[in-house]
Amino acid sequence: MTDVIERDSATPIYQQLEDIFHAKIASGEWAPEHRIPSENELNREYSLSRMTIRGVLNKLAGDGLLIRVAGKGTFVAPQKINAVSPAYKGIREQLEVLGYDIATTLISTERVPAPTRVREHLNLPAGAEVIAVIRLRTVDGKPLSVHRSFVPASLAPGLDQLDVVNEQLCVVLEDKFNLSMKSVSEDLEVIVAEGTDAKLLELRKGDPALLLTDVITNPAGTAFEYSTIVFRGDTVRLKFDYKRE
Repeated sequence: MTDVIERDSATPIYQQLEDIFHAKIASGEWAPEHRIPSENELNREYSLSRMTIRGVLNKLAGDGLLIRVAGKGTFVAPQKINAVSPAYKGIREQLEVLGYDIATTLISTERVPAPTRVREHLNLPAGAEVIAVIRLRTVDGKPLSVHRSFVPASLAPGLDQLDVVNEQLCVVLEDKFNLSMKSVSEDLEVIVAEGTDAKLLELRKGDPALLLTDVITNPAGTAFEYSTIVFRGDTVRLKFDYKRE
């Protein structure tokens, strides 16, 4: 498209400018994580008021395409990874198909008393034990997500001795323990990174993150896995599609 503002056009000037900036981002002329020209530079280039320039930049920042950093300038937001809910198709599987270099690091696997929140979601009695599996997933060498999965020890004895790095946990549960997913209950919320998650994801305390919580149930109606996944908020976008049966 043209990079020139047509002042006689029926399209408002601010809309023309927004379309021009959109095109620059989409084409890669304004590359992800790179600083774009300042408001003064854009004012000189397009001969528009700083109010108009600032309004369009703020609009694109609100849309998640730009990041405004006080004292440093305006940057193109990092390109986000688009993925559907991992309950329906594993994140690892999706990203491998897209050609990303995926790596999983096992942080810990241990048999522990079920925390209260886990007992409540899995309908476990007091004193019940679970296998807690914590993994870090990276994409092209950069941290993407921290996965915490809790499975009743009574349903998956010996899970803590199996390979859940080279094999996806859902595959291990189905192949070794006949625990296959029939339904899933999900919650998604925006949180701030802190503690261990912030460190593992290389975020500053208070940076935005996404928390996805799943409770997975088998065909018999038994809830057999409670999991939480914390994603870097600047890296991934989750897509949910629902069909009425």
